Amino acid sequence: MKTKQLFGLGLMVLSLSVLQSCTKIEGEGGTSKIKGVVIEQKYNSVGNVIAEYPAMDQDVYIIYGAENTFHNDDVKTSFDGSYEFNYLQNGSYQIYAYEDCNTCASGQKVVQVDVEISDKKSTVEVDTIYIKKY
Repeated sequence: MKTKQLFGLGLMVLSLSVLQSCTKIEGEGGTSKIKGVVIEQKYNSVGNVIAEYPAMDQDVYIIYGAENTFHNDDVKTSFDGSYEFNYLQNGSYQIYAYEDCNTCASGQKVVQVDVEISDKKSTVEVDTIYIKKY
C-alpha cells in the first residue's frame, strides 16, 4: 500500500514539475516585438525647449519582467530615433532610456515605459519616449 502511495505522489510531483517547466517567462525566445521612438528635447539654460529631434544612437534598455531591476538587453536607436526588441515572449517588460538631469547627483535620470505583450506574433508600439538634453 505504501509503495502505491509513494508512486502516486512521485508521479504527481513529476507531472507538476514538467508542467511548470513548460511555462515560458518574459524574455527572448518568442515571436513578438516591442518597438518605439526616442525624441531628444534640447533645453536652454533657463529651461525652455529650443529644439526637438530624433535621438540618434541613443541607448535604450529592456528589463524582462515587472519585478526585475537589472536590464537584460539594450539597443541603439537608428538615425530616426527608432528602436526595436525582437523575439520576445508574452509578459511584462520595462523599456527605458536616460535623460540629462541638472539636479541629480549622477547627472542623469531614467525615463521608463511599462509594456505588456499578451499575444504571440504581435508588435507592441511603445509611446514616444522624450528625453531632455541640456
